[in-house]
Amino acid sequence: MSISKDHIMEALARIGMPDGGDLVSRDLIRAVQVQGDAVQFVVEAPTPELAARMEPVRAAAEAAVRGIAGVGEVRVALTAHGPASKPPPPSLKIGGHPKPQEGPAKPVGVQRIVAIGSGKGGVGKSTVSSNLAVALAKQGRKVGLLDADIYGPSQPRMMGVNKRPASPDGKTIIPLHAHGVTLMSIGFMLEEGKAVVWRGPMLMGALQQMLGQVEWGELDVLLVDLPPGTGDVQLTLCTKSELSGAIVVSTPQDVALIDARKALDMFATLKTPVLGLIENMSMFVCPDCGSEHQIFGQGGVAAEAGKLGVPLLGALPIDLETRLAGDGGTPIAAGDGPMAQAYARIAEGLIKGGMA
Repeated sequence: MSISKDHIMEALARIGMPDGGDLVSRDLIRAVQVQGDAVQFVVEAPTPELAARMEPVRAAAEAAVRGIAGVGEVRVALTAHGPASKPPPPSLKIGGHPKPQEGPAKPVGVQRIVAIGSGKGGVGKSTVSSNLAVALAKQGRKVGLLDADIYGPSQPRMMGVNKRPASPDGKTIIPLHAHGVTLMSIGFMLEEGKAVVWRGPMLMGALQQMLGQVEWGELDVLLVDLPPGTGDVQLTLCTKSELSGAIVVSTPQDVALIDARKALDMFATLKTPVLGLIENMSMFVCPDCGSEHQIFGQGGVAAEAGKLGVPLLGALPIDLETRLAGDGGTPIAAGDGPMAQAYARIAEGLIKGGMA
């Protein structure tokens, strides 16, 4: 007697489903094949959740077909009909020429934008930015941190975040969060170690996107970690956004102060108020004997602040734990030690002065 598909379906119609009906009436049988005395078919469950409970049904279906006269071998596969695959989200591109804009703007929900700049690299500006953001967040402020150092983004490492931000529509950017701070950096969009090889207009376009397309939410202050120098990014930020002011970071030695004065002059030229100066690497405290050493000189930033009539917001020593914490992705300000307290004092001063 030859084995027909009708015989197989009649046998399977007697196998009931856990939630009602049978395999045939529920249209769950797929790919029935007969080769000699061998039969194989697929039982396709409506959902993965139901499939997890259907092994007894699969076994019963196998036994029912095996009982048909002339059937020798039976192979039954159990699969699940999953939801339709979603189309991939629209591709988000960062960079490109900036779009025309009428006057300075500010992201919706952001109360203040404060730029943190320096005249030269290597003075610890990004370290100060990340720790100050965390210190402000610890004092109850809603803080955002924008890493605007396009060529050398360091906040992903310092804040311990390496995911790519989501973009539901290819335009809106959903920022990331760490240590109580809302974050955005070009570094989130690139492979680690990948160089950004862009001309000025693309830098300006990227900064415009990270300010205007990111869903920053309600923030008391958005800190912007600027690249060193006085270039396109600084010019774009100062002219295209409603800056509340700027903080300049410098080390005490003359070479750093020469460049810090250029940054101060740039902010004055662009009519951006300087909220204060921070002296970084002001001294080294010997961990063995406790003696202080002014490796880079002494008092240079304080003297400059006095000359300009702006506050010296803080003086921060060279500290090994600060460097280790930044490399490890947890800023030192997140803890409770002496350096965390130093950043807390700077944050408290900014809050009391209405600057954050």
